[in-house]
Amino acid sequence: MPWQEVSTMSLRKEFIMLASQDCANISELCRRFGISRKTAYKWLGRYGKAGDEGLQDRSRRPHRSSNRIPEPMEQLALSMRDAHPAWGGRKIKRRLEDLGHEALPSASTLTEILRRNGRLDETESAKHKAWQRFEHDAPNRLWQMDFKGHFAMSAGRCHALTVLDDHSRYSLRLEACANQKGDTVQTRLTEAFRRYGIPERMTMDNGSPWGSDAYHPYTPLTAWLIHVGIRVSHSRPYHPQTQGKDERFHRTLSAEVLKGHVFHDLEHCQRRFDEWRTVYNLERPHEALGMAVPASRYRPSDRGFPERLPPIEYGPGDIVRKVQAKGEIHYRGLVFKVSKAFHGYPVALRPASEDGMMKVFFCQQCIAQIDLRVS
Repeated sequence: MPWQEVSTMSLRKEFIMLASQDCANISELCRRFGISRKTAYKWLGRYGKAGDEGLQDRSRRPHRSSNRIPEPMEQLALSMRDAHPAWGGRKIKRRLEDLGHEALPSASTLTEILRRNGRLDETESAKHKAWQRFEHDAPNRLWQMDFKGHFAMSAGRCHALTVLDDHSRYSLRLEACANQKGDTVQTRLTEAFRRYGIPERMTMDNGSPWGSDAYHPYTPLTAWLIHVGIRVSHSRPYHPQTQGKDERFHRTLSAEVLKGHVFHDLEHCQRRFDEWRTVYNLERPHEALGMAVPASRYRPSDRGFPERLPPIEYGPGDIVRKVQAKGEIHYRGLVFKVSKAFHGYPVALRPASEDGMMKVFFCQQCIAQIDLRVS
C-alpha cells in the first residue's frame, strides 16, 4: 500500500522515528500510517544504511558525495541559522551534533558568531526566557489543543489548529483550517486519533468550538470526545498559562513560520505547516527537554481510536435519565439544567459527598452537580 501523497518525506521521517523506539509495534504503526510491512521495512533498511538521505527517492540524489568539502565552522553556523532564523546558539550546536559534526565551538561562541554577523535581534532574544512548568510523566496522559489566532492569506483567512502532547511537546496536529467549527475540528482530530491513538485527557480553553464560556464548557465536540473515551478539561478563565506549552508552541510557530511570510491559500499554508512540523518534531532541539527533540520522548498511545462509538452503559446502582432538547433532566418532579451538548444522551446520577447533592455523569466524566434541596 503506498504512502499518502501529501508530505511524503515528512511521513517517512516521522514513521522511522516512531518505529525505531523500544517496544514499537511495527504492525500497528503500519496500519495507522497506511502502509504495508514490506514498505515499512524497506524504508527502515534504507534509513539504517544512509540516514535521512536513504529516505529520498533514489533517483533524486546520490547516497554519497565524495567531492563534498566541509565549509568553515562560521559558515556552517550561519547556514543553519539562515535555514532556521529563530534558532539560537544552543539549538544550532545541538542540531549540528545530531548531524554528526565534531569539534564544535561552545553554544556561546556560536551565539557570538550570529551576533557578529547581524543574525540576532537582541530585543527578540530577551523575550525568549524559559520558565518552569508542570509536566505529565508520560506521553498521551494529556494533549493540549487550541487555535492559533487566525491570519490573512491572499485568498481568505487561515485558522491554525494545534494539538500538542504535554509530556513530549510532540506536535500531533498542525492544521490549516478554513474555520473554527466543531465539525472541522472533529474531522482533523479523527485523523490524529487514527494515527496516534487517543489520549487519557485533553485540555482546551473556554471558547468556541469546545465551550461558550467558563460556565458552559460543553459542546457537541466535547461530548463526542468524552464518548470516545477521553476526559475533557478546560483552562481557567484569563489564565492562558494553563495551556502554557501550546501557547509557547504558538509563539514558536509565529517566529519560525508565520513572521514575514505571505501565504496564497490553505493548501500553501498546509504544505509549509507540514514541512515545519517535521523539523519541530524530529530536528529542532527543545530547551525544555534538555535539548532533545520531541520525537525522542513520544510514542503512540496504546488506546486505539474506536471507529464505532461504544454503547453508553452505567452501573446497576446509577439513576439514569435522558437529557432533553433544552439540556435539562427530570428527577423527583424537578427539572435540572445540564447542557444542550448532551441532548438525547443518557446520563447517570450518583450521590455526592454532601447530603442532598447529586453528581451527573456522562460516560466516565462528571459533567454537573445538582441540588435536590431546591424548592
